Amino acid sequence: MPLYKTIKPTSCTCIYVWKIDDSFDELTSKIAMTDRSQQRLFSMKSEIHKRGFIGVRHLLQEAGYTDFDLYYNENGKPHLTNGKHISITHSFTFAAIAISDHEVGIDIEKNREKIKIIQHKFVNFESGFIHKDDDYIQQLTVIWGAKESLYKIYPHGGLTFKNDIDIDSFQIADKKTTGYIKVKDWNKKYDIGFEQLENFTLVYALEPVNND
Repeated sequence: MPLYKTIKPTSCTCIYVWKIDDSFDELTSKIAMTDRSQQRLFSMKSEIHKRGFIGVRHLLQEAGYTDFDLYYNENGKPHLTNGKHISITHSFTFAAIAISDHEVGIDIEKNREKIKIIQHKFVNFESGFIHKDDDYIQQLTVIWGAKESLYKIYPHGGLTFKNDIDIDSFQIADKKTTGYIKVKDWNKKYDIGFEQLENFTLVYALEPVNND
């Protein structure tokens, strides 16, 4: 299972991306999982979700971990047993994980027309800079992915994309911007990186680290 891509945005953060071409049987024959993970896997009805779930476990292996090194807290947030931060995402034919010494969130989304229909649910401050040109769908997908990535960082849950998370102005060619979680107990700024992978948008949020 070759990696599709690796990205190293800082010296202590690595992102692993894989395009899921293997069949479900091929995927499951090559990986060891905890009993809990096996139960979760076989309770899933969607073949796409199953393959994404297994794909993440293969990426863990590529990063030097196994499914036995991964656990989830009461809010469903993933953690690694060695204390490093991890974030997980999969969508259709892509899966990705981000592993870092610092707070990190990641999301991958297919670029689809329907995001224009739901933009009112997550666009607020950002309406002042997005523009309806040829990359309009990509702009909206970056905003959604950035907010999803920041949502994954916040440990307590309950954020609203529209009111609690802001993304600064950007252009698709920039491949970076900044984002903010703005709630009473957590007012922080994060670096946002993004890029296009075929017809998908990969977005990640990182805690700023001065020496990186």
